[in-house]
Amino acid sequence: MDRLRNLASQKAVVIFSKSSCYICHSIQTLFYELGASPAIHELDHEANGREIDWALRGLGCNPSVPAVFIGGKFIGSAKDVISLHVNGDLKQMLIDAKAIWL
Repeated sequence: MDRLRNLASQKAVVIFSKSSCYICHSIQTLFYELGASPAIHELDHEANGREIDWALRGLGCNPSVPAVFIGGKFIGSAKDVISLHVNGDLKQMLIDAKAIWL
């Protein structure tokens, strides 16, 4: 869990993903289109990916990816990110975390 917290706080936006997950790719693309440059951690390419996967499940992520952190705070999965984007809150969260500027 400590490793997860350290990774999640390294950049304004951190996404835990798997390279074969099309939903993960879609969420990554959304952040790029909003102007953010997230840190992407592909769990299937990380040496301790399985450990991180279990830590994400411990946070309530099921499935474990994509898992999004903004400003070091756990935001949620794809469903949560899409909901925030649709209601207009995601962009403001990115501005507040200094992930994007206007």
